[in-house]
Amino acid sequence: MFDYQGKNVVVVGGTSGINLGIAKRFANAGANVIVASRSQDKVNAAVSELLQVNPSGTHSGTCFDVRDLYALKQGFAVIQDTFTHIDVLVSGAAGNFPASAEKLSENGFKSVMDIDLLGSFQVLKQAYPLMKQQGGAIIQISAPQAYVPMPMQVHVCAAKAGVDMLTKTLAIEWGRKGIRINSIVPGPIAGTEGFDRLAPSAELQAKVAQSVPLKRNGDSNDIANAALFLASDMASYITGTVLPVDGGWSLGGAGAAMAEIGQLAQSKS
Repeated sequence: MFDYQGKNVVVVGGTSGINLGIAKRFANAGANVIVASRSQDKVNAAVSELLQVNPSGTHSGTCFDVRDLYALKQGFAVIQDTFTHIDVLVSGAAGNFPASAEKLSENGFKSVMDIDLLGSFQVLKQAYPLMKQQGGAIIQISAPQAYVPMPMQVHVCAAKAGVDMLTKTLAIEWGRKGIRINSIVPGPIAGTEGFDRLAPSAELQAKVAQSVPLKRNGDSNDIANAALFLASDMASYITGTVLPVDGGWSLGGAGAAMAEIGQLAQSKS
């Protein structure tokens, strides 16, 4: 459906879960893909998967922590050596763990803010010089916590709300350069580390599915499909949007389901 032949795509956090699924779909559509994460072993494994999907593509990886500005600059120097420009950037680095505000340490709160919010800003700022001449599409991977209050998630709620405002603000500032920026908000996506942490049993995950209007948890392809659309010419007049891809979960079921999970977690702590 989508042709990204010859396009250059960078997926930060692209070595596992939703982000790896997105990277593989871009590779399958013909793109050259660079993935980045903190673990060199995961980067190597992800690049091997990309080459299996599309052996003729120029696929590689780089290793950095989005909180470390020096390492981030070094990583983007590697990207610039490979790609003269970036057509699509997916910013998907994230940190999460369930914790009540009462027991959440200041360092724990700061860690999530640094990865999700500061890290997102730093990634986008480093990518800007490689996009401002020809334009392109930036997709941030947000979360329903950005606008649905959830117990045990005060740190993530604060960080992801900031990420979505970053999307909207930079869409205004960078639109004149032909850079479109949108957020995708995944719902409960089966088989991902984040979902397994929040709903750590088959019983809880089944309850979450029942709280989704479409009565199922999503999979990584649901998010990848949205990413390929938003980065394509079909979405050329869409920027500054926050797009839930969640089966309608954020319409009401998310808060109730996570409240139940939060109560269970608190009772065990």
